[in-house]
Amino acid sequence: MGSQMGSLGVDLAARLAMLEPLDVSGRAPRLRAGLAPAGIDALIVSTPANIRYLTGFTGSAGVVILTPDQLVLVTDGRYRDQAADQVFRSNAGARVEISSNAQRDLIVAAVGEAERIGLEAEHITWSAQRRYESDWFLGRSLVATTGMVEALRREKEPNELVRIELAAEIADAALAMMRPRLLDSPTELEFARELDMTMRTLGATRPSFETIVASGPNGARPHARPSSRIIEPGDLVVLDFGAVVDGYCSDMTRTLAVGAISATAQHMLDVVTRAQAAGVAAVRPGIAAREVDAVCRAVIAEAGWAEAFTHGTGHGVGLDIHEAPGVGSTSDATLAIGDVVTVEPGVYLPEHGGVRVEDTVVVTAEGCRPLTHSTKDPTLSTRPRPT
Repeated sequence: MGSQMGSLGVDLAARLAMLEPLDVSGRAPRLRAGLAPAGIDALIVSTPANIRYLTGFTGSAGVVILTPDQLVLVTDGRYRDQAADQVFRSNAGARVEISSNAQRDLIVAAVGEAERIGLEAEHITWSAQRRYESDWFLGRSLVATTGMVEALRREKEPNELVRIELAAEIADAALAMMRPRLLDSPTELEFARELDMTMRTLGATRPSFETIVASGPNGARPHARPSSRIIEPGDLVVLDFGAVVDGYCSDMTRTLAVGAISATAQHMLDVVTRAQAAGVAAVRPGIAAREVDAVCRAVIAEAGWAEAFTHGTGHGVGLDIHEAPGVGSTSDATLAIGDVVTVEPGVYLPEHGGVRVEDTVVVTAEGCRPLTHSTKDPTLSTRPRPT
């Protein structure tokens, strides 16, 4: 594993070093075009991922104000140098304002004379809204907006796709290295920690989310957290994980079999793998997201396990691990070129465990292109002996 890690690590590190800063210069103008249709004169952006998307700024505290003629990032003194550097490198065209004590005044000044001020309804707190209404913008209209920045984030730009695909390659490589470890009877927690560390060693900033390692009966819980349970022969093991590269996430699930498994477990693997393949084959521009979900459900329902598929088929992936568009039975989204989504049907039977198979794909003119490539063969093999 050491030599394999070394060669992969060198290749991935070289590609990470070649990443150019994202040019976000076209994003604020596209968002600005949506102000009038939304009935607002200015927009206050408070979501960290949306702030990063518009400005390149990655700090944990900040607000962006967008008006018809300016983009302003307001943050505090901890981020004075970082904010200036990141906004400059991303070509955001934003003005950076720094204050640790008078951010109210800076935000009010940036909003200017705008009468109708948009707030991100799904993200702003009730207390902040009350503060804006009763003090900061007294006498003006506050307008709840939904998904204005997120709608722009759906269509991934080429440099965004480079980052997501590299994150997916890191996850693929980490799993390839770690698969034989399941034969050593680790606990779920041990395997999760080692998988996370392998992704970091290969260049990931961090995991995309808390890695799921769910073995045996724990696999019947779709979002089980790793436990001290020892992974044993005969177990199905659900591994759901991803890597982050320069802010962008990957997401993948594979279900592996430790040694010989029951006939029912094998049937679960076969059915879910067929359902997932059918779902991926259905992804194309112009298809309703709910139709992709229906394709997966039909295969599982035919096997008699309709009630054992207990979650949506997928979701968008980007700066957030869950973002638009949703891929489920209640989704009203239509897939479009540039969407990056997961396809992840599953079957969960408490007496047998669980099976989930997931790929992240990008919608293309021809259909879709998978970004995750790990084998779906559940069979484990021992590590090759050193020569």
